[in-house]
Amino acid sequence: MTDTAQREPGGSEQISHVVVRFAGDSGDGMQLTGDRFTSVSALFGNDLSTFPDYPAEIRAPAGTVNGVSSFQVHISDHDITTPGDSPNVLVAMNPAALKADLHRLEQNGLLIVNSDAFEARDLEKAGYDHNPLHDGSLDTYRLVEIPMTSLTQKATEPLGVKARDAERSKNFFALGLVSWLYSRPVEPTISWIESRFKDLIKESNLAAFKAGFNFGETSELFDHPYEVKPAELTPGEYTNISGNVALAWGLVAAGQLAKLPVFLGSYPITPASDILHELSKHKNFGVRTLQAEDEIAAAGMALGAAFAGHLGVTTTSGPGVALKSEATSLAVSLELPFLLVDIQRGGPSTGLPTKTEAADLNIAMYGRHGEAPLPIVAAYSPANCFDAAIEAARIALKYRTPVILLSDGYLANGSEPWCLPDPATLPDISVPFTTEKNHVNPDGTEEFWPYLRDPETLARPWAIPGTPGLMHRVGGIEKEDGRGDISYTPDNHSKMVHLRAEKVARIANDIPPATITGDADADVVLLGWGSTWAAIDAAVQRTRRAGTKVAWIHLTHLNPLPANLGELLRSFRHVLVPELNMGQLCRIVRAEYLVDAKPVTKVQGLPFTSAELEAAIQETLS
Repeated sequence: MTDTAQREPGGSEQISHVVVRFAGDSGDGMQLTGDRFTSVSALFGNDLSTFPDYPAEIRAPAGTVNGVSSFQVHISDHDITTPGDSPNVLVAMNPAALKADLHRLEQNGLLIVNSDAFEARDLEKAGYDHNPLHDGSLDTYRLVEIPMTSLTQKATEPLGVKARDAERSKNFFALGLVSWLYSRPVEPTISWIESRFKDLIKESNLAAFKAGFNFGETSELFDHPYEVKPAELTPGEYTNISGNVALAWGLVAAGQLAKLPVFLGSYPITPASDILHELSKHKNFGVRTLQAEDEIAAAGMALGAAFAGHLGVTTTSGPGVALKSEATSLAVSLELPFLLVDIQRGGPSTGLPTKTEAADLNIAMYGRHGEAPLPIVAAYSPANCFDAAIEAARIALKYRTPVILLSDGYLANGSEPWCLPDPATLPDISVPFTTEKNHVNPDGTEEFWPYLRDPETLARPWAIPGTPGLMHRVGGIEKEDGRGDISYTPDNHSKMVHLRAEKVARIANDIPPATITGDADADVVLLGWGSTWAAIDAAVQRTRRAGTKVAWIHLTHLNPLPANLGELLRSFRHVLVPELNMGQLCRIVRAEYLVDAKPVTKVQGLPFTSAELEAAIQETLS
């Protein structure tokens, strides 16, 4: 099951890590089951990484492959970054789950199925013309058949729960069973059930959980339980955090660090909606949220809030970025701090709304009319979403520019342990509002010029409406540099276009240089961005342990790129660029630095596995 294992006589077998995948119908509660197993493992002290996998349809027909919802979690006693390439254990609650996810399970992996669900009608809906439990097709796996539905009904019968209602608790039976199998403490789960549910539902879920745990202990279907010891993590206070929650907390922190109220204008869209939900809980930190009537209105509200002296934020996914492009172009012209958070998903159009992709780099770079460059920051892990939010806000405030912050569905819904930072270590990103007139005319009179720039950053002054004596005009029509009057002259327009571009370009001097991980003298370097970080990290580590030299550069700032990136890339014979798109960053670096970068692409709605990237490295060097 794992690469290291030992067992005390009569006790549990100690293993270094395990990857468990829960799969069932979208109404079977697999996300809740996986989340509870993850939370208990986090409390136990394991390092972990998760991959929730939702069906693309809101409610596909029950029992069909398109309606399968899965949750994969990797727990370990050492540092990990990925949810695992292949599960060691698959818990399949029905035939559709088996058909959808069996190909992921490692050979000789443990396959636990709810045998009650393998009736003729269930098999037909899943597309089987026979019962795979009886035809020998599963002989390469360690198959364990458990009638979870009927056992749950039996456990809840003394409570007076009807059979149909009892079936809804079978996910807790599965959770209890796997909790016993991997020596998870039961008290946190019991406490959570008691606090989350009420009355008969609470009692039914408790009975099912305890029945599953006791069944594992007494059924003798398993030789023994396993145990994954706590990981040796950096000392500190930890919490298990998802990317969307981390990003929301980062925005809250950015508001505090900037000494500004935060305003979020948002329209619900998968997979970004949880940021709106989370931020709405933090009014005590000066956060205001508004669910707008559409994406365009949400962006306009956020930009208006920025004009009024707030940290203006709007959150969305790919289709919403397109709708917000006019407001974002206006923000470029107004030169106001404004954050557009894009949680990328499979496209185009509605595409794969619950599946991950990172194909919005092109629209982030170029998706506005005219010459409208802006900075782009990309988060690389669920926990890093916190830091990325603060960095995006820092740049927006300091340089008075809209900033696009990229995350994706894999980061947004995935989770990992996060060591809470000491607030004293976070940067001060506050900027002063302009409160005095800033230009003296030849006759000695004073005026306020809204486009009189800071000589270092080229940022214009930020004067909020109502400041005495600082009335000024802003808008989408081109302004005269300095004075801010409307100007149609060719020379002024050329000057303003170049000034806005130069302002963004200067940010390269204010971000960390690119760094090499691994072997600086390798023949091949992987250039990554965003959520490819986890798979690249695992692939590079495994390749180097096998004796092959390989280097890796990962980017957080995509526009402007780090000042030393071209020099670093030119020092390697081969440059591979893994991306969850058709090679968007690869084309940018080829054009920018004239290096023979080669794309490694994946557009399946799934993250890379480390094995895929190891294979790409070996193929390049062969």
